[in-house]
Amino acid sequence: MTIPVATAIQYKITDDLDALLTVFPPEISNRLREFGDEGNFIEIVMDLGRYPEARYVDSDRVLLDREITEQDITYVVQRVGQFTDDNRAGITRTLHRISAIRNRQGKVVGLTCRVGRAVYGTIDIIQDIVTSGKSILLLGRPGVGKTTLLREAARVLADQGKRVVIVDTSNEIGGDGDIPHPAVGRARRMQVRKPSEQHEVMIEAVENHMPEVIIIDEIGRELEAEAARTIAERGVQLIGTAHGRTLANLLLNPTLSDLVGGIESVTLSDEEARRRGTQKSVLERRSPPTFDVLIEIVDRQHLIVHHDVSKAVDAILRDRPLRPETRYRNEEGKVIVEKGDLLKKDRSGLPKRTRYEPGGYAVNDSMSARDERNGAVRPIRVFPYGVGQNRLRSAAQNLGVPIEIINDLRRASAVITLKNYYRKRPQPIGDAEERGIPVYVLRSNTVHQMETLLADIFALKVDTADPVSIAIDETMQGVEKVLSGAPVVELSPQPPDVRRMQHKLAREANLISHSYGREPNRRVRLYRE
Repeated sequence: MTIPVATAIQYKITDDLDALLTVFPPEISNRLREFGDEGNFIEIVMDLGRYPEARYVDSDRVLLDREITEQDITYVVQRVGQFTDDNRAGITRTLHRISAIRNRQGKVVGLTCRVGRAVYGTIDIIQDIVTSGKSILLLGRPGVGKTTLLREAARVLADQGKRVVIVDTSNEIGGDGDIPHPAVGRARRMQVRKPSEQHEVMIEAVENHMPEVIIIDEIGRELEAEAARTIAERGVQLIGTAHGRTLANLLLNPTLSDLVGGIESVTLSDEEARRRGTQKSVLERRSPPTFDVLIEIVDRQHLIVHHDVSKAVDAILRDRPLRPETRYRNEEGKVIVEKGDLLKKDRSGLPKRTRYEPGGYAVNDSMSARDERNGAVRPIRVFPYGVGQNRLRSAAQNLGVPIEIINDLRRASAVITLKNYYRKRPQPIGDAEERGIPVYVLRSNTVHQMETLLADIFALKVDTADPVSIAIDETMQGVEKVLSGAPVVELSPQPPDVRRMQHKLAREANLISHSYGREPNRRVRLYRE
């Protein structure tokens, strides 16, 4: 579903570019003015012994036909603010940031001078989320616009009468100097003396200044993550940023994963492991997330919104497909919102009963994922019980058919299980039959069996006579017979590579297997221990 939620607006951009150009040697400043294209200008890079470069949105341009000297770097250093412990400086009452590269003796040998812009109006794409009172984490690569959105969020919330405090570690949000930049509106700003003390200033802001909203840029250390959780648990709205492209990347970051709940290994019961179709040891979310909403900034005009971080993290850990919300501006400047879950909830046409066929799986003739009127393929929601989810996904991918594996029986279009589970009639199977949800029963937990079933559901014509798949199916049936009491089962002759797979399946079932006979009639026999 695509919804236009705002009309095009006129942005007001304040960059104080003249103030930045005054700190460079005149020949560099004049060259930049000759280039023009100020709206796409990002930063200037000056490294000792190299040509200076100006970086634009779409290109990099060499400024001079000579190398940077120590005098050039000294000229700039003397005209900007004092460099702090994080090697950053600024220009008073502006948002520009100058970052230093030092040699082993501490001498500045390189400078990155980034243009700081206050862009009024960019918050419209997420203003409904910002004003909702929920804690928000903005995620994106460096330079994608996280701080710009953060600055706008502070201004909008402060102008609404909320008590907003900015914890400004590098003076990047409120600008350099003791007086904050007008772009933050009525929000108050607390500066941080050293980057390592940011977490202490975060707690101090809550304890001393009674904020309703705290704005934090670049959460990157474990102590800062812990402080953020403390703030969120005290009922204060928290809006912060962190480096990373996606939620999945953040989960893999051991320092910052606590922001979204953290990860720990847990052991499931036999019944729960069968229901999920997973191993008994799985990864689970350790605690409630610090932030309610996570926004991935793809670029300045394209965002991905996870409205419920808890559900999103659980989906990633359980290897379920994520369906986040997408927001972007179209060519006319309108904000478009594409809702995450595009699957229809209509259950019309679902079968009312299940019929089990010993030859393979349960089939109800009325169950089809293909629309007979136009031949279109409808995605189905599958609730697997005791079935390998990764194998099921592989089968669907091999056939190119759309399925969604879910763990909520109430939302399921179909249930897939194995023969031995179906015979025992566990509660999920009984509930599915009472709800009229079709239950498909596989003979064995193999990709070949699943492909055959999905081909039938989606009315596909596929070649299911793959010799390897047939041999695997025969092996699984033999394993089941031995486990059911048969003293020995002899399988059909197979080539060496297939026999190795059969031996592996036997070991996984704690059975003994041996090969007998001569090629090409050599075969595998299965025994109990």
